[in-house]
Amino acid sequence: MNRAADQPGTAAASPRFSLGLGCGSPAGRWEAKCILRPVPSSEALTRGVRVVVNARYSSSHSDPAKREWFFLYTVTITNEGEDTVQLVNRHWVIMNANGHVEEVRGPGVVGNQPTLKTGESFEYTSGCPLKTPFGSMHGNYEMVTEDGDAFLAEIAPFALRESETFH
Repeated sequence: MNRAADQPGTAAASPRFSLGLGCGSPAGRWEAKCILRPVPSSEALTRGVRVVVNARYSSSHSDPAKREWFFLYTVTITNEGEDTVQLVNRHWVIMNANGHVEEVRGPGVVGNQPTLKTGESFEYTSGCPLKTPFGSMHGNYEMVTEDGDAFLAEIAPFALRESETFH
């Protein structure tokens, strides 16, 4: 594996945050108690592979009375680079509100190992169960070029949260 290619994504790899209440003072200065809340989407660009994720709470698959919350996430992977690439493996890091971390590794995504030429995209929707009403996910896809050069395409962190949790 090309170690230089294992560097984190570029440009938009940071999670986006929305400002919570109480973030400004009357004088317009930021207060130390300002709360940043992660939004349920992310975007990262690594070696021409853009990964965009949008997550949402699925009330129809959840049962909070049994401490079961289910989240759907839609991923769009777009090849903006010059090389044809194939997604061969996935690695997810999932953390719930209690700090419990689970890692998921495996071949491809939803039964596919898509090959993307320049300008092509692959989109899929999958799900994640949690025992808490919010958490987060991030990870990477192992990509391989036609020349056999392997690299990790970043999946930037995004929030999983029941919409009623943060009001």
